Amino acid sequence: MATFNYTVDTQPMANELSSVSQHVNVTTGAVVAMQTAVIAAEGKAADHVCNNVNKGFYSLIRSQISQKLAKLQSEVDSNIMQLVQQKNALTGIKNRMQRDYNMIARRYIKLFNGLNVNLKNRVFELDKPTIDFACKEIDKVSNRTKYLTATIPISQLESISISQKIIASNVKLRGLNAINSMKSFIHEMNVQKNLTDQILINDNSIIKVGKCYIPVAIYECNRDRTEHKNIEIVFSDGDLTSAAKSDIKNATYTNFPQLTWSLNTSLSQEINTEFNKLVSASSKSARIKDLTLQLFNSTNYQSL
Repeated sequence: MATFNYTVDTQPMANELSSVSQHVNVTTGAVVAMQTAVIAAEGKAADHVCNNVNKGFYSLIRSQISQKLAKLQSEVDSNIMQLVQQKNALTGIKNRMQRDYNMIARRYIKLFNGLNVNLKNRVFELDKPTIDFACKEIDKVSNRTKYLTATIPISQLESISISQKIIASNVKLRGLNAINSMKSFIHEMNVQKNLTDQILINDNSIIKVGKCYIPVAIYECNRDRTEHKNIEIVFSDGDLTSAAKSDIKNATYTNFPQLTWSLNTSLSQEINTEFNKLVSASSKSARIKDLTLQLFNSTNYQSL
């Protein structure tokens, strides 16, 4: 078998590889430098973007807060102006009410003072001796020590005894006058009592026999759905005894079947007026009052 030996020169290839390696190293350095520059640029750009974003966000928030502050400030100012106006109006109403109250109070004070004076004078005139005794004589009796002051004994014994006798006689005279006043007062009271007893009559001890006419109102009504008519009797019971009331009701129920009813298309003016007064004075609603008047005006009546 043949053998072939070849010798290949790898020096050019090694040189070329060496140059390629240098170029790769240069490219590696350039890539590293570019990467560093890119990282720096990205960081700078990121910082710039963040700063601008922060500044814009801060400006936006500040603008919104300023707008809300201005809006709320305007609302507060308008509310303050409205409150001031209401305060002035309430102050005016208060002052006017105070003036009216003072005027009415002065008027009524003057009126009631006049009424008090007139009533006092009338009450005093009802029993003038008693009032004079209570208002004048009692004050004099209570202050008798002021009117009966003793004389300072600066003279002789004879003059002292005489002054004491004079004071004692003065006391006796005033006591006699007081006794006579009470005697006359008691006598007048007894005379007045006897006269009053003669004038006034005790009705309980007197039995009056006679005929008395009493108006009686009779009406029929239906209180339920059974169409059963009830008879009601109304009369004045001012001065009637129980026996008289029972007799009136029994007589009315007894004579009721013989009573004849006739249709009455028109009521008297007094009944209409009295019914309208009762409806007006009622505390019911206006609808109920109107319905009541409508039913009253549209109802037919029968009378005896």
